Amino acid sequence: QVQFVESGGGLVQPGGSLRLSCAVSGSTSSIAIMAWYRQAPGQARERVASISNTGGSNYADAVKGRFTVSRDNAKNLVYLQMNSLKPDDTAVYYCNNLGGNWPWGKGTLVTVSS
Repeated sequence: QVQFVESGGGLVQPGGSLRLSCAVSGSTSSIAIMAWYRQAPGQARERVASISNTGGSNYADAVKGRFTVSRDNAKNLVYLQMNSLKPDDTAVYYCNNLGGNWPWGKGTLVTVSS
């Protein structure tokens, strides 16, 4: 099966930036589109960004213009550059395929607070 390991989270002040990484292992040929998801305390998990094997990307309205998703196919890594962070961005961030069809990793916690 496919496994995901997220990293790069931490505590950041409003307006700050963080870069998250997702290491993908296993049978990655089954994944056409990679995506980032987040789950805030007491909230449902939501998709925030996605990227295809050819580099096409999509973003949720809440993060559009502030977040950028990218990938390094040779290294099986997916990144999420987060700029102009807001307290509402506080959540555990996960990576998975589009639709979240594989088992979830542990995620990485992003806390935006002053």
